[in-house]
Amino acid sequence: MAIWSKEFSIEMKCVNGVGRDGIEVHLKRLYGYAYSLTGDADDARDLVQETALKALKAKHVPTDVPAFRAWLFRILRNANIDRLRRKKGIQTELELIDENLASDYWCQHDVQINLITVKQCFGKLSTGHREIIALIDISGMSYVEAGSVLDIPVGTVMSRLSRARRALMAEVNDDAIVPLPVKMT
Repeated sequence: MAIWSKEFSIEMKCVNGVGRDGIEVHLKRLYGYAYSLTGDADDARDLVQETALKALKAKHVPTDVPAFRAWLFRILRNANIDRLRRKKGIQTELELIDENLASDYWCQHDVQINLITVKQCFGKLSTGHREIIALIDISGMSYVEAGSVLDIPVGTVMSRLSRARRALMAEVNDDAIVPLPVKMT
């Protein structure tokens, strides 16, 4: 993936059986998950870089692919938790609207308007709801893999995902209903 070599300038060496190829396969999904957690492209890239470095330095590495993938996502999640603890008191929610899209808001097509609406509503969800949707719907993990990352049973993953999707739909529906201004005559 040529895009990652430009965006991530980390020197990946083979350490303890984990090499560049083993991690590089998952970079795009790790970035998507990191972006959904941080709402900022630079912070997401930093998290992915930190994840890759920690994975390369790890002494014990899972050998099968699904466990390795879940392990990488868990490293990223924990790195994000550590980052939030360091930045305690600073707002870390997604931006309500990307500044570039805000200026052209009314000129966009319906698809772009829907994308903005979903991004806004996604940002309003609790961290737990954003996290489970990001793992399953954005990163494409199975319920078992997501359960492994979050250290919860598969049944809990399914119920949390159901609640998170309902919360997102409720936000989208609430956000779509905007009262019209009333002229006082």
